[in-house]
Amino acid sequence: MIVTEKPTFGRRRVLPDAGFTDNQEPFLAKLSPGASQGAPKEAIEQLREICLAQLEPAAAAAMPPELLAKGMERLIGEIATERRIQLNGREQHALARELVHDMRGLGPLEPLLEDDSIADIMVNGPDKIFVERRGKVEVSSARFRDRAHLCGICQRIATAVGRRVDESSPMVDARLKDGSRVNIVFTPLALDGPYVSIRKFGKKTIDFAKLIEFGALTEQVARVLQIAARARLNIVISGGTGSGKTTLMNALSRLIDPGERVVTVEDAAELQLQQPHVVRLETRPPSLEGHGEITQRDLVRNALRMRPDRIIIGEVRGAEAFDMLQAMNTGHDGSMSTIHANTTRDALTRIENMVQMGNMGLPSRAIRTQIAGAVDLIVQVERHRDGGRRITQVTEICGMEEDVIIINDIFHFEVVREDAQGRLHGHYKVSHARPASQRRLAYFGLDQAWMEALQGGAR
Repeated sequence: MIVTEKPTFGRRRVLPDAGFTDNQEPFLAKLSPGASQGAPKEAIEQLREICLAQLEPAAAAAMPPELLAKGMERLIGEIATERRIQLNGREQHALARELVHDMRGLGPLEPLLEDDSIADIMVNGPDKIFVERRGKVEVSSARFRDRAHLCGICQRIATAVGRRVDESSPMVDARLKDGSRVNIVFTPLALDGPYVSIRKFGKKTIDFAKLIEFGALTEQVARVLQIAARARLNIVISGGTGSGKTTLMNALSRLIDPGERVVTVEDAAELQLQQPHVVRLETRPPSLEGHGEITQRDLVRNALRMRPDRIIIGEVRGAEAFDMLQAMNTGHDGSMSTIHANTTRDALTRIENMVQMGNMGLPSRAIRTQIAGAVDLIVQVERHRDGGRRITQVTEICGMEEDVIIINDIFHFEVVREDAQGRLHGHYKVSHARPASQRRLAYFGLDQAWMEALQGGAR
């Protein structure tokens, strides 16, 4: 059938099958008649271009995604018939979903975001997309049409959170509606890009029971960490990128008393705190003129004026480490943060170096004294070569001896063997030494529970 008038999503063409109401406005302009022939890929490209060129974005955006997808599928069938393009039902459905994703979502990334088995999405240009499943990185079949298509998606992500990404501001941290963390590197810094890295937001809340099930730790380690959180010990979680630091912090935060006021400070909000009294703060990049930047350090300083019971810093990466120590040393017990380091001893060195980045003029001994007085526990998490994420060290800060911070590894994971499937197996070496936080544990009535947990033996 040749279209001679403006086709609509009205009674005559789409309403009976797509489920649209009579008063919905048409959003497809008049199509030029004619037949088209070509290879299937070329034909699909032609259909896509016709639909995208003729759609009215405002009207399409107002429709629910499900109804829009049904209407698009019916419309694609009609246009294919008019243009004499051979499409089967599967191809029509796939193209309709693709068009809806382009209009309402993040294009080819949408199916990857919907896949619960994927933890990370890494885009290395329009035709190279990698995903991580169960700790292993693999190539995805998803592709962007071209660089312009990928650039448009990047702009959409940044704009949604009030940020921008272009040649004058080529790096941005953002988040998606579901809380997934996004980092974008734009041209000219990205030679083959843009590059997009997405750390997906877990739809299911992970607690210690789940972590034990995943093999990230044992019941004994979980019990000690639970006691530490309830005794309001200051905890720093250390590890590499993608090792599970935020997941562990979310599990620990579930043990915070609902009556406490918690202030969180993050570059891109991703913490999933369940308490009713949570104040979430997020940094702000500079404007086009280079003004108005709000750093983590600014937010930590302001958080101290907000009457917090605990301050949780998503990740310490710079001079805000000094303010974190100040918060932990000034009555905000039970505060938590994460840091990038390879071991718990390295984490102490990293904190010291970051404090020095702030040009405080403090001698090393003074900084180490502050660290020893502020931090009670460092938990090291690591992603092993089998893809598993595990707690490898739980280290207690015991104080100072001359210029050296004394530490005690309460738990230290040792790999014993590798099975036929490549899965690593090991056990924890346990220290039964009297805890340096004995007085704090006794104050909360948890000192005996702590010792009983350690006496439980390695599992």
